[in-house]
Amino acid sequence: MLIVAGHFEVDPERREEFIAGRTEAMRASRAEEGCYVYAFSPDPLEPGRVLLFERWESKAALAAHLERLRSAPRPDSDIKVHGAEVLQYEIGDVGPVGS
Repeated sequence: MLIVAGHFEVDPERREEFIAGRTEAMRASRAEEGCYVYAFSPDPLEPGRVLLFERWESKAALAAHLERLRSAPRPDSDIKVHGAEVLQYEIGDVGPVGS
């Protein structure tokens, strides 16, 4: 299993527009084989921060997703991203919290 997690920094007054502009991409990603979770969401404490969280079945599923993104047209947006960090985490074991 893989987790992709990170954040984007945008102008606070355009954060909701940034997220709304990715609604169709979220729907398409969630429909891809091997995608368990794919979500952009507002950070409740940082007004210009957008959180990204993804959970994938395998490296192959994530690779297919990334290839689709590379070949798809870029979102039509003039919202400037001031900074971003997105990292991939390989998960070896999964279980209830605290176990």
